[in-house]
Amino acid sequence: MACNIPMSPQLEQIHGEIRDHFRALANGFQRLDKIKDSTRQTKQLEELTDKMRDCKRLVKDFDRELKDEEANNPPEVNKQLNDEKQSMIKELNSYVALRKTYMSTLGNKKIELFDMGAGPSAEPTAEDNVQVASAMSNQELVDAGMKRMDETDQAIQRSKQVVEQTLEVGTQTAANLKGQTDQMGRVVNHLDTIQFSIKKASQLVKEIGRQVATDKCIMMFLFLIVCGVIAIIVVKIVNPNNKDIRDIPGLAPPAESRKLLYLRNPEYMGR
Repeated sequence: MACNIPMSPQLEQIHGEIRDHFRALANGFQRLDKIKDSTRQTKQLEELTDKMRDCKRLVKDFDRELKDEEANNPPEVNKQLNDEKQSMIKELNSYVALRKTYMSTLGNKKIELFDMGAGPSAEPTAEDNVQVASAMSNQELVDAGMKRMDETDQAIQRSKQVVEQTLEVGTQTAANLKGQTDQMGRVVNHLDTIQFSIKKASQLVKEIGRQVATDKCIMMFLFLIVCGVIAIIVVKIVNPNNKDIRDIPGLAPPAESRKLLYLRNPEYMGR
């Protein structure tokens, strides 16, 4: 819809964007009537809700820009601009009411960004909203639209806070899981080191056991040899004439007892 109201370039750009959003909303609700699947209808309503949110933001921008330029415009232009703003708010409210009608039909309460009632019993229909809008003054319509937009902003802010808290909890949980995984890895490595040490110790004990057994056998053999040698020496000393026992190399036979020979000499006999 063309507008012949004189506007500044900023106002004209915002006004054009708002009108583009209104055309997109009209086309979206027309397509919504042709969709039979409830899931697709819900998705389409979510997209239209995003459009309404953007449109609400643009209306706020239009209002702020209008207040900034109000001192530079003639009274007639300001009146026309205010009427245009109220007209856009009414049109936006009509789309809000239309959306609520579709929401009531679908029985889907997932999108509550433009909630205007206190409960299911207080949900107004599109016709009720049009009648109420007609009975309200321009300032009341502006206040009502701004109030609904503020409620939408608060709902969006709460949703953002919930998302941020969820992300924070998820990040903390992931960090804890990573720390526990690293700790388990260190424990497993430590257990592998202990197991390897136990195997090495077992092998060393077995080797020491074999060496001790070998040393005992050698000592026993040497003890038997020494006992045999001692026995042979004892037998040789006791019975030197025993020919059954060979002489031990390096061991001389026992010396024979010396006999003193006394020569009988007459010369000595008298002495």
